Amino acid sequence: MAIQPYPVDYAIARPERYNRWTVAFRLILAIPQLIIVGDRGLLVSVLGMLTFFAWIAILFTGRYPRSLRDFNLFIFRWTQNVDAYVQLQAAPYPPFGAGEYPLALEVRPGETYNRWAVAFRLILVIPQAIVLVFLLVAQAIVTLIAWFAILFTGQYPVSLFPFSVGVSRWKTRVLAYLLLFVDEYPPFALDTAPGTGPAQMQPV
Repeated sequence: MAIQPYPVDYAIARPERYNRWTVAFRLILAIPQLIIVGDRGLLVSVLGMLTFFAWIAILFTGRYPRSLRDFNLFIFRWTQNVDAYVQLQAAPYPPFGAGEYPLALEVRPGETYNRWAVAFRLILVIPQAIVLVFLLVAQAIVTLIAWFAILFTGQYPVSLFPFSVGVSRWKTRVLAYLLLFVDEYPPFALDTAPGTGPAQMQPV
């Protein structure tokens, strides 16, 4: 039986050139976006509250309300665009809200859910969170190295870019699982199209 790819993917091509001035002041330029969709941004707080409502709805009905899911996905995509910009994976400034961006983020939401897996999602995601702590530290170091490299050469080192993207891909899958967009357990992998991990549960 063929292994199906995980229903969330994160892909972005390495920019050929960067504007060194925008790279030098990237965190400052990103402040307006981070106020809205940063880790403690206004819309991220809304996303957390709406995800709680979705969690209750799924426990009772087994389904994620469509209109609620679409709005949460809108916020989620926005946050990932900004993250790609901050991580130096993208050169252009991200749009405020929907709009074209070099990041190709694919999310194929689930229609039915395993209610037990949803009820204990915060516990199930702990192993992923532990691994991500170390990966995100490594990504921060890589991004700092890339920042200096871009300032001097105008390019992101070819050997480092896939790792940074891989960590962002891993994090995006875990977030999509935690935010209830998908029911399949995320794989422990940096690559683009692995099958679902052994912890996947069948919906009931």
